[in-house]
Amino acid sequence: MKGLVCAVRLRALARPAATWERLGPRSTPSPGERCWASTKAVETRIMRPDDANVAGNVHGGTILKMIEEAGAIISTRHCNSWNGERCVAALARVERTDFLSPMCIGEVAHVSAEITYTSKHSVEVQVHVMSENILTGTKKLTNKATLWYVPLSLKNVDKVLEVPPVVYSRQEQEEEGRKRYEAQKLARMETKWRNGDIVQPVLNPEPNTVSYSQSSLIHLVGPSDCTLHGFVHGGVTMKLMDEVAGIVAARHCKTNIVTASVDAINFHDKIRKGCVITISGRMTFTSNKSMEIEVLVDADPVVDNSQKRYRAASAFFTYVSLSQEGRSLPVPQLVPETEDEKKRFEEGKGRYLQMKAKRQGQPESQP
Repeated sequence: MKGLVCAVRLRALARPAATWERLGPRSTPSPGERCWASTKAVETRIMRPDDANVAGNVHGGTILKMIEEAGAIISTRHCNSWNGERCVAALARVERTDFLSPMCIGEVAHVSAEITYTSKHSVEVQVHVMSENILTGTKKLTNKATLWYVPLSLKNVDKVLEVPPVVYSRQEQEEEGRKRYEAQKLARMETKWRNGDIVQPVLNPEPNTVSYSQSSLIHLVGPSDCTLHGFVHGGVTMKLMDEVAGIVAARHCKTNIVTASVDAINFHDKIRKGCVITISGRMTFTSNKSMEIEVLVDADPVVDNSQKRYRAASAFFTYVSLSQEGRSLPVPQLVPETEDEKKRFEEGKGRYLQMKAKRQGQPESQP
């Protein structure tokens, strides 16, 4: 967006460190003033073997983590551009993210992030991911994502601070951003009713059933997973969610699988350092060539008896099955058994048909 000026550039060919180079001087406006602070960022990193699956395709969770890191850096920097209380931007929601093309070991990922809207207490960041074959110079768009952050005070993690407003080159940009803000706010409210739902294990399940492929991962949250607040990075949570969804998909298909898209990821509550988190995944729907997997994240504050286990995040992941040559394969059809499974299947079918109609009604986007 040309109207959002001042750029920052992040160059990091080697994991895990990253260095920032600010382009141009940065002023420090006072609260209430429109902000011209850094609103763009680029991260660059080569994909290594531990970023990918056995077939050489980069894990969707690896890309999601890079997307969130870029968004967290740019939104935290923007929220601290005022002279006032210091804060860290916390991820609140990720809109639907499509994986347009697979990324492979040895390719370079270019992740560009840009602040496109600010409300009083939230920041919208739009991220594009390009893959580059450094042998041929070929580049292709692999991902587009929209993330929402809220600034939390370093002194009081439960205090949400005000966000410095950005300058728009056109009035329509602010109006369009406000519509997106209201839409995501409504969508977040609609997901709260699912918070009590849990995944129960079943003994000796039949193949192609929900119980056969459902999987869980238990993770103890350590310091390396956390922000300055002592709460888990959103990117860490998303990477674990994608890992579990991939296990579910692989168990169902028994082939190479890749992430095709991620429906909106909602972060319902913060996860503190020292918590034990359980990431559970279950298949909800299959089409001829895709699988929808629901992933739920529950946090158990084992060192705090005053707080009970709670739902921290939830999302739907879509996977496809690939042959050794990278071609799409038919997916074994899911066999829902219980009434709840049949209901979730029909709901997943509705989401699938809705997105299919939306894709068919839109021209193919150009990088």
